This record gives sequence, C-alpha cells and structure tokens, in this order.
Amino acid sequence: MTTSLLIRGGTVVNADREFKADVLSIDGRIAAVGEDAAKNAPANAQALDAGGQYILPGGIDPHTHMQLPFMGTVAADDFFTGTAAGLAGGTTSIIDFVIPNPQQPLMEAFRMWREWAQKSAADYGFHVAVTWWSEEVSRDMGLLVKEEGVNTFKHFMAYKNAIMCDDETLVNSFKRSLELGAMPTVHAENGELVFLLQKEVAKMGITGPEGHPLSRPPMVEGEAANRAIAIADVLGVPIYIVHVSCIEAADAIARARARGQRVYGEVLAGHLLIDDSVYRDPDFAKAAAYVMSPPFRPKGHQEALWRGLQSGQLHTTATDHCVFCAPQKAAGRNDFTKIPNGCGGIEERMAVIWDAGVNAGRLTPSEFVAVTSANAAKLFNIYPRKGSISVGADADLVLWDPQGTKTISARTQHSKVDFNVFEGRKVRGIPSYTVSQGKVVYAKGELRAEAGKGRYIKRPAFGANFQAMALRSQDLAPSAVARAEPAMKSAAAAD
Repeated sequence: MTTSLLIRGGTVVNADREFKADVLSIDGRIAAVGEDAAKNAPANAQALDAGGQYILPGGIDPHTHMQLPFMGTVAADDFFTGTAAGLAGGTTSIIDFVIPNPQQPLMEAFRMWREWAQKSAADYGFHVAVTWWSEEVSRDMGLLVKEEGVNTFKHFMAYKNAIMCDDETLVNSFKRSLELGAMPTVHAENGELVFLLQKEVAKMGITGPEGHPLSRPPMVEGEAANRAIAIADVLGVPIYIVHVSCIEAADAIARARARGQRVYGEVLAGHLLIDDSVYRDPDFAKAAAYVMSPPFRPKGHQEALWRGLQSGQLHTTATDHCVFCAPQKAAGRNDFTKIPNGCGGIEERMAVIWDAGVNAGRLTPSEFVAVTSANAAKLFNIYPRKGSISVGADADLVLWDPQGTKTISARTQHSKVDFNVFEGRKVRGIPSYTVSQGKVVYAKGELRAEAGKGRYIKRPAFGANFQAMALRSQDLAPSAVARAEPAMKSAAAAD
C-alpha cells in the first residue's frame, strides 16, 4: 500500500539555500519539492500545514553510544529508547560505534552490535573501533568496508589498559583505511598523560568529580590531536577528529587545514554550552552526571568552538550520547576515575544549537542544517540520500517552529537517564513534527516511535578518488618524507 505525505506552506532549508516550497513524499522518499508537490499528491495523502515554519532535513547525530558496555556497566539507553528520544528532538539518523574488546574479532563485535540495534526506531549506521592490531583485524576491516557498508574506523587514543591504541596500531590502521577507501576517526586524548595525571590528582587527595577535568587538561587533547593529524599527514589519509572540546585541538585542525590537509572536526552540543564549573557542584550526583571525556572546559573554549563552526574549520555537531543513571555514576563516589564516562543530549542537540546558534546570530538556518545534518551526510558518504531535501532523498524531515519554546528537563525527556545536562535551559526553536521514512513519528509532543522501524544504512567506501584526494592533500601539505628530502640530500653529499 502506497503511503504519501504532503507538507504545505513551509520554508525549505537546505545547507545551500532556503526557499518557500511544498514537499511530497511517497513510500518513504521525497517525490517532489515545489509547486509540483501539491499537483502530484495522491488524493489520500496525509497533509501537514507548515505555515510559518521551516522544513529541515532530519538531523544526523554522527556520534552516539547506545547500550554501550563500558566501565563495568551498560549505558541506560538502548537502541530503541535512545533513537526514540532522538526522533522527539528532530534527529532521524545516528551513527553509533562498534567497540570490540582487545583481541575480539571486529566482525564478531559488529554482528553483536547489529543484533542490539534491531530495535532501533531511527535509521542507523556504525563506525567500528580498532582496539588492537593483527592480520585478522586488517582482514576484518576489508570485510566491513566491502560487505557491510562501514567506511569509518574509530581509534581511542585514551583509556589506557582498556581500548587505547598505541602509535603502531594507529599507523597500521590508518594505512589500511586508506587502502580501503575508509576514513579513520580519533578520540584525541593522550592516554599516557591522563593515566599519569589521574595518579597525581589522587595523590593531592582529590577524589571527587572535580578531579576529572584536572586529569584531562586541554593540552592532553591538543597533543593527541596534533599527533593523529601528523600521522595522517605522513600517510596521506583524511582524518575526522571527534568531540573537539578545546582551543588547542581546534587550532590543530585549523593549522592543518590551512596547509591543505584533509582534517575534519566534530563538536558536541554540550561542549558548546556547558563549562567546567559543573564539576564543582557540592552534590556528588549532580557533578558526576557531567563526567565525560573530554570534559567540559572553561568558558573561553566555547567561543573558540563556535568560531570553528562559523569559519568552517569544524564541520559537524554531535552528542556522544552515552547515558548512565545516578546509581551507575555512584561507582566512582570515592574515586573519580571509576565514574562511568558519558552524558546525554540526543533529544536536545538541535534545539540548543538553534537557540544558541541561530537565535544568537552565530549561524544562519542553512549553516545550522549543514552542521546538524548535511555535513555529516557528506563526510560519511550518504549524501544526498540523507541531509538534503531533494527529489529521491529519504523522507526524513523536521517541521521546525522557530517561535516554539520549551524548558528542558529530565522530567519531560524521553531518554531513560535520570538527569539532563541542559536542565532548566529554555530554548526558542523546536520541532513540531518529525518525519522518518515518510511517516510522522513525533507530532506536537506526541512520540510515535516504533521499535524496529529503523534501517541499517550502508555507507559506501569513498572509491578511487579517495586516494587521489589524499595525494592532492599531500601535494599541498608535503609529508614528512618530502619535507626531509633536502636534508637527506645534503647528508648524502657530505658523505
């Protein structure tokens, strides 16, 4: 049976422009945009009035951790509750992370995560983490790219004695990614320094959540970002750095891009709006709720991140949605290193970025679409199927009421976690309707998400031009070998 939806009277906003238009979807795909939409609509098409509202591409959150086993517990939101919360906030697709244990085959872990995700209410894909190295890992990376539609591999430079990559693993995995037309991504924190600083902070008698940011200062992130970028430069592979939280990492990306290197940066909604004062709350439960890595930073870093988005040096916004309830966070009551790392935000991301970005004059509506949807679709090779309101694209849409208001609270959120990091913040600009695969899944406060309706979205490898793109990048930003060549010639002449 054909299903159709006609949205009339709104202003379509894509990353390149905004314009008045009607939008027609048939069987989950956009069939017409503009005057033809109403003319071609089936007689039985469901109709929505978008007068006075924007019609946006559904949000894409490229960094979530649903149902993640981590630090001795499991994240409170599973793939249904987490994606349902996302739909309520206008996010219609996520890219989650498969994180194998050390020595666990990548394909085994991937199949486990695929099974967990069967209950997803929204479309989803996966980045796959490389947590160890062997010929088996190399082989599995090939299978994941060629058969399973994975085109990104994650590398944790932190979490020593758990999932941290050493430089040998980074080099081998980055090189293999380039061969496969996949892009490496990194969590940039120097795990050795974090491990040392955690011990030093403990020696000072600091055991509460306030010790968390002290053990992970901005330079720890900056060093790792510079190192990952340097490795990628030598090997000629593009790189994506997740949850950029500080000036030092943002500057590393900007410098690399200025010399022509293909480096892309992601920033979290929380890092744009929350500062490190939250860790000094005398209430342990409240302070612990904000423990995530990298931690929230002093306020000066927030403005640098906004400027990164405005200038195009940072490209996507995400949440790192990985939520743990108060009893889970209490595992670290006497030792901040044992507090499960993670915060929420999948339901709030688009509203808080609109409020603090568009309403404040930092972003235009089209720039908002770019950083919440289109850029992620382009970087991860699913554009224009996702991230665009155009004929043939998936009918993932948000009717956005720019005058609608909401006060964010854990009492009214759809996530299962018992805390909201944006608690009490009043926002102007909220979704009135969310459409996924051409069906209304959220309507003016009523969530209609259904478990299992989300689809696994394969993301193709970047193809032959990926290597050419990397080589062009090297021409603009010569590798370490090229930079060393004059010195090597001089040494040879001296001999």
